[in-house]
Amino acid sequence: MYRAPPYDGHPHPAPPVPEPPLAAGKPRRRRRLGWRLLRLCLIGGVWGILGSGGLLLWFARDLPRPESALEAVRRPSLTLQDRTGRVFATYGDVVGEPLRLGDLPPYLPAAAVAVEDRRFWWHPGIDPIGLVRAAWVDLRAGHVVQGGSTLTQQVAKNLFLSNARTFRRKVQELLLTLWLERHFTKREILDIWLNRVYLGAGAWGVDAAARVYFGVSARHVTLWQAAVLAGLPRAPSRFSPRTDPDAAAARAREVLAAMVQTGAITAAQAAQASARITFPSPPQGAGWFADWAAQDAEAIVPENADATVRTTLDLRLQGAVEARLGAMLDGPGTRLHVGEGAVVVLDAATGAVRALVGGRDRRDSTYNRAVLARRQPGSAFKPFVWLAALEHGVRPDDLIEDAPLHLGGWSPANYDGRFRGPVTMETALAESLNTVAVRLEQTAGGPAVVASVAHRLGIADRLPDNMTLALGTGGVGVLELTAAYAAFCNGGMRVMPTGIESVRAGGRALVLARPPAPRVVAADLDAMMLRMMTAVVARGSGRAAAVPGRQVAGKTGTTQDFRDAWFVGCVGGTVIGVWMGNDDNAPMQGVAGGTLPARLFREVALDLRG
Repeated sequence: MYRAPPYDGHPHPAPPVPEPPLAAGKPRRRRRLGWRLLRLCLIGGVWGILGSGGLLLWFARDLPRPESALEAVRRPSLTLQDRTGRVFATYGDVVGEPLRLGDLPPYLPAAAVAVEDRRFWWHPGIDPIGLVRAAWVDLRAGHVVQGGSTLTQQVAKNLFLSNARTFRRKVQELLLTLWLERHFTKREILDIWLNRVYLGAGAWGVDAAARVYFGVSARHVTLWQAAVLAGLPRAPSRFSPRTDPDAAAARAREVLAAMVQTGAITAAQAAQASARITFPSPPQGAGWFADWAAQDAEAIVPENADATVRTTLDLRLQGAVEARLGAMLDGPGTRLHVGEGAVVVLDAATGAVRALVGGRDRRDSTYNRAVLARRQPGSAFKPFVWLAALEHGVRPDDLIEDAPLHLGGWSPANYDGRFRGPVTMETALAESLNTVAVRLEQTAGGPAVVASVAHRLGIADRLPDNMTLALGTGGVGVLELTAAYAAFCNGGMRVMPTGIESVRAGGRALVLARPPAPRVVAADLDAMMLRMMTAVVARGSGRAAAVPGRQVAGKTGTTQDFRDAWFVGCVGGTVIGVWMGNDDNAPMQGVAGGTLPARLFREVALDLRG
């Protein structure tokens, strides 16, 4: 027992207190450390939740309303059909009939799932397995060859978002994907995808694409057609049957192989469908006609209305004319330095254009030489001079002097440099005599009178007000001149060239203003003109245009230094206009209107029988 020492008047320190054992202090410090960590975790969690919420709000602040999934905003569509109803061109955004899975043949949605998202029916909108597989394939290839997006993600992206490749857009895509999976069934999501996916050529959805590419509703597509449609979303332009039929066929076979792997079809069905793949693509030249007809349709169709235009185009003839022109330019045209050409075929009675080719190859140049180019017609202008002379009293059998002529400093000469003396008016046209043309222009009253006759028949371009007009020195268009010739072939009635037969817009047929064709040439004078133009082909400069067993009437045209060569004429109620030359106005090698253009006219005339 401890006893304190006796007090001696001096302070003494307190006795030492023994320290507790070390083991007793550890639990207390651990408890304090644990509470500190717990408090930090709670604070960090709260701030984490607030930060995540703020970040989520930042990502979602400009998200569109998901409820607008079925509210499509698009450009109004313009669909062009040929005279039989076959679609050959589309403009704007084409949307077909909204269809459900039950409306479609089962192999169409099966093809989409097989090639785009095989685990669509089981994943929650995001497919981790697909993402890993796509990353592995891309890694092995060294570049992106396969995507990992599910069909639900594609719906989210295509309906709501832009194509910007940013982290923020990807997060928004995931948020919308989860929303779609929560608010729509799998069948409804697939319905939306099939009706809204872009499939090229302005077509949105499988029904629009089936009508554009195959001319049928998606309800009636075959297995191979379904494979073509399902193969388009990856690259609509590259795999389009219109752009590259071979690439479209190869892609369709990939889709069929994928369907076999998923068990949607058998290998035998795939092989049978693969053997049937074929694309009756419209000829490239139809694009020239389409652009011209679409421009005319803009003045008829109400603003923001979807429209379908039945045109006057004969696709079979269009393809034949395009092939004929290409062969002529690639064959003899190459040797004779002929770079370009244009052809118009129209109905003489109505002005309905059946074919229109604006150049050698539209893939190389979209410039429409048949509509936009203005070239000198040369002697192809002479029928207007002859008509002006008929109206002044001259007749086909009247004699006109073919002799040297001096007008100030200008002396017109004939093509061969010879003068024939007195010749009939008919013979002068058949042999395309220049001095007679100028004398007839003088007799008719001068260039102003001749120009007024040409304008009356349909030539809209401004013409020179001097005596060289008789030799065709004013620029005209191929379509314009061909339509003006129709009056010589239909009894004297002026026609306006048209590419439109009927229009449906906003679900109703539009009434088109079609004023009756006015008479611009007296019937008796028109018969005289037809007689003289027939002589051009029967025994004159246009003999190469003759068609056995058919009456052909027309006129050749050649300009100085062989820069332009023409033949325009009619056969069996159809007018055909042909021009050849070079875009840079370079001379050809001896190509006159009675050579290659007349030969091409004859070939096209023979195609009319088909």
